[in-house]
This record gives sequence, structure tokens and C-alpha cells, in this order.
Amino acid sequence: MKKLILLFLLFSSGLSAQKWTSLFDGKTLKGWTQRGGKAIYKVENGQIVGQTISDTPNSFLCTDKDYSDFILELDLKLDDEMNGGVQFRSLSKPDYQNGRVHGYQMEVDPSTRAWSGGIYDEGRRDWLYNLNHNPAGQKAFIKLGWNKYRIEAIGNTLRTFINGVPTAHVIDDMTAKGFIALQVHSIYAAMKPGMTIRWKNIRIQTENLKPSPLDECPVVNLLPNNISEQEKAQGYKLLFNGQNLDGWKNGSSTAAPDSRWKIDNGVLAITSNATKSPGVDLISDQKYGAFELQFDFKLTDAANSGVKYFVEMLGEEGKKSPLGLEYQVLDDEKHPDAKQGVVGNRTIASLYDLIPSDKLDKRFQKKIGDWNQARVVVMPNNTVQHWLNGFKVLEYQRNSNIFKALVARSKYAKIEGFGSGEKGHILLQDHSDNVFFKNIKIREF
Repeated sequence: MKKLILLFLLFSSGLSAQKWTSLFDGKTLKGWTQRGGKAIYKVENGQIVGQTISDTPNSFLCTDKDYSDFILELDLKLDDEMNGGVQFRSLSKPDYQNGRVHGYQMEVDPSTRAWSGGIYDEGRRDWLYNLNHNPAGQKAFIKLGWNKYRIEAIGNTLRTFINGVPTAHVIDDMTAKGFIALQVHSIYAAMKPGMTIRWKNIRIQTENLKPSPLDECPVVNLLPNNISEQEKAQGYKLLFNGQNLDGWKNGSSTAAPDSRWKIDNGVLAITSNATKSPGVDLISDQKYGAFELQFDFKLTDAANSGVKYFVEMLGEEGKKSPLGLEYQVLDDEKHPDAKQGVVGNRTIASLYDLIPSDKLDKRFQKKIGDWNQARVVVMPNNTVQHWLNGFKVLEYQRNSNIFKALVARSKYAKIEGFGSGEKGHILLQDHSDNVFFKNIKIREF
């Protein structure tokens, strides 16, 4: 008898851990309130159907209840190739843009860019996570077919899945609680009135939450100088701890690094220097070969800096200095260096003086004073990529014939061994201008 009771308790505990609550009764819109635009929402065959109409902004069918930590699942289908989304931890307040719905959104995007499952910050910061660096996730969405959407919002960790495939992973602390909403996007581009999107099987867990296992989905971590559990599992470590210059040394001057570099509230800043005296570059203690380097940077007006890799002491005897391949950090509009070089190879995110970066759509360019997200990826086969704000802006093969030809026509032509070593240091450049860095992290392949 005792064994039977124990088994019953264990079974009951398992059921409790997996308890789901339905958010849609299959017949009415009870528990939901429409905000924003005037798109049509109705119940049809056990589904919520949203339909576009002309001359209205984005529309949202919002839960009356707010949710903080939860796991949400629903089935979603497009009848037409239209944009939509599932809001979560979202808000609508009279003192914010007259009640505009704002907050996190799991994207529905059947376009060729394939960002379904990405995380968009509706009405605030725009894209937090597109799927450009998650090609497996880009393939998960089924156009004009049913898709299972899953959102895990637990603490500061926001994860999305489509049909069981991880699509986005964001670490962020801007909003801890808010409503869930079904979006019908306003009409734009090829969209037209009468397009429909369907939702069903909408259910939520709020207790005994069990997140999905860690995986290889890339992480966008917006907390300052933080390594999440998934990043740790993927091999990332901080190169800047947010508190001091441990792991860094002076790269190009006898002056102390703290004479030029300041740390304030987890941000590393190179201070401006009106006299343009010799800079104090910071160079990593360790050397790196194949790696992925991430860093956030913020520019001031007309500022110039750079992040160098494969850095070695090169040049003539007695005149050697730390030289390496450079990810350009620059105010393209106001600094004259952007007009120098060849075909823009000294502009932001370029391989300095060698290869120009592809220019981003203006929507994804950051204003001076806003933070940019950068990545340098060096693969074991010497393929190198520069990324800016979620977009790959250039790719090249280090030590290839083309690479050597570019070096031969650059300012580094006479520097033997430039950028060609098996390993090298990382360097943050002091160009006498005020530039800020944070979230500097690296993993080795």
C-alpha cells in the first residue's frame, strides 16, 4: 500500500510539473483585449483568426493578465505571406507614446530574410536578435503551414523555438513582466487587406518551469560584461571583467594604461586627448588563433579607434610596434579617415586599409552615442568574418593569394609577416578620441 501511495505521489508530482493552462477557450475571445490598430480578430473553427485592414497601425490582441516567468506554446499558421508576431512581457501605458504596445516580440517573417523566431523589441529598441547568425533557425519556419511556437521567458533569459528548433536566445533585463499578444502587422510592402494569420492551442506554464536543455543557438547577451550559462557551455569567456584591466597590458607606450583608459559602471573608455600625444593601446596578455571575438562599442562625434587581432610586434629593429589586422571603429560621417584609403576600406567595420565593409541599411546603423554590437570570427581554415549589429559585413581568407595582394597594395606592404601569424594578441586602439567598450568576450575554436 505504501508503495502505491509513493508511486501516486511521484506521478502527481510529475503532472504538477507539467501543468499547462489554456489561454484560449476555442470559442470566444474571453480573456483578451484588442489594443493598437483595428485589424479584425475573430474565432473560427477553434482558431483565433487575425485579418489585415487598410489604414491602421499594428494591431494586438492582448491577454488581460500579465505574466513574468513562463513557458508559452501555440500553433500558428499564415494563410498569406504576411508579417506578424507574438508579443510577450509587453506593456501599454498612457504615459508611453499614448498607450502604444511595446515589448518583446517573437517574429513571424516569411520573407526571404527568414527571421521568423527572432526577437524584436516592438516600439522600443527594434531588433534584438535577427537570425543571420543562426542558419539552422532560419530553416525552421514553414511558410503557409502550421508552426509550433515556443517562448521560454525565465528570469533574464528569453528563448524561442519553432517546430522544436532553437531560433533565438537573448539575455536582457529591460522588462520582467507584461501581457502576451497576437499581432496583425499594419499593411506595408506587398501586404494587402484581407490577409489572415491563425493561432490555436495557446497554452502557458507559470510554475515548476523546466527550460529546454542548453544548445548551440548563438546568444545575444545585453547584460553588461555577463556570461550566460549557454555562453559558458559554448566556450565563451570575458576578456574585460568590467572592473579592472586584468588580462590586458600596455601595448604601445611607457605610460600607464590608466592614464588614458577609464572604467566606469562596467564600461571601458579611452579618454579624448586634444594634444594627440602618443596613444596607450591595450593589448591582451594571451594570444589567439581560431576564435570568435565579440565586443560592444560606442562612438562620440568624429571619433576613431579600432580593435586589432593577430597583433605582433612588427617593423624595423628598434622601431617595432604592435601591428595587426584591424576592425575599424569610426564615425564615418565626421572623421576624415573614412574618405582615405581605397573604395571605403577605412570605414566602420572594414578590415582597415584592406577590405571595405558592406554598408548596412540605415535602419540597422546606430547613431553616434548608441551601442554597436561587433563580432570577429576567425575559423580554423583562416576564413575571417566581420559582423556589425547582426549583419555579416565582410569575409576573407587570411593568407590567401588575394589577401597577400591586398596587403602588398596597402600601408602595410613593407611590414614582413603582417597579419599572417598562427596566433596573435587582441588590441584596443588609443587614437586619442573618446570611445567606449563593454561586453568584450571570446571563445576559441
